[in-house]
Amino acid sequence: MTMDASKVSEHSVSEQWLVYILRCADGSFYTGITNDLARRCTQHNAGVASRYTRSRRPVRAVYEEFQPTRSLALQREAAIKALSRTEKEALILSGERW
Repeated sequence: MTMDASKVSEHSVSEQWLVYILRCADGSFYTGITNDLARRCTQHNAGVASRYTRSRRPVRAVYEEFQPTRSLALQREAAIKALSRTEKEALILSGERW
């Protein structure tokens, strides 16, 4: 049985997860995971994504990192949350594309 190439790439894209860091209006960082960063940023800025960012709008995505599975994204999110602010700033600078 062969798979249509367009279906394979569609499936692969939908299965990818992103770990992201937002810079909040007060200068703090928020780390999360998603499979659609644009949608998630819109939710954060609308005040419906998390209690933390609701009172710190507007937020801006400053870092993103692809992970192949949700499980790995959650593990990486936990690792990033454990970093110091200085370490997070270094991570953002190393991968910043904005």
